[in-house]
Amino acid sequence: MSATHPPHTTENSSAPGSKDTHIVNDLNAAMANFESDALAKCQADLADLQAKSADLADQYLRAKAEAENARRRAEDEISKARKFAVESFADSLLPVLDSLEAGLAVKDANLEHIREGAQATLRQLISAMERNKVVAINPGASDKFDPHLHQAISMVPADQEANTVVSVLQKGYLIAERILRPALVTVAAPK
Repeated sequence: MSATHPPHTTENSSAPGSKDTHIVNDLNAAMANFESDALAKCQADLADLQAKSADLADQYLRAKAEAENARRRAEDEISKARKFAVESFADSLLPVLDSLEAGLAVKDANLEHIREGAQATLRQLISAMERNKVVAINPGASDKFDPHLHQAISMVPADQEANTVVSVLQKGYLIAERILRPALVTVAAPK
């Protein structure tokens, strides 16, 4: 009698455990493919981030240069403003200078002509001062004493309310609402 052998099939044709080997190989291939895809995605993300970083660095450098240029321009403007701040004021005073020189050039002027010329020159000077925002501080008698605008030289007995201006010894001046010189005044003493 002959021994019977099991029939030969395709499933059994491979060595035991070959199915497991295929699964492991498939898993290894899937892992390698996944790792390759992940690496490619990371490389693409890195390239994108590097491009954004370069763009931001470029924007930063441009903004920094623009800020530096603006700072330099502002410094130049301030320097020019300081240098030429009196130009407008000096231009306003030139007619006053011309009037004074013309008045002094007249050799046979009488007292009346000199007085009229001085008054006209004074009007020009006042006008030039006002155009340049230089305004006189000239308080009237009985005005309330204001330590921000007035400087009291003395207190005198007077028939008016205490701490009011009795007389102005010297006008004060404001320039653009800033005290250039306070008015020198005498003030009524308390009774």
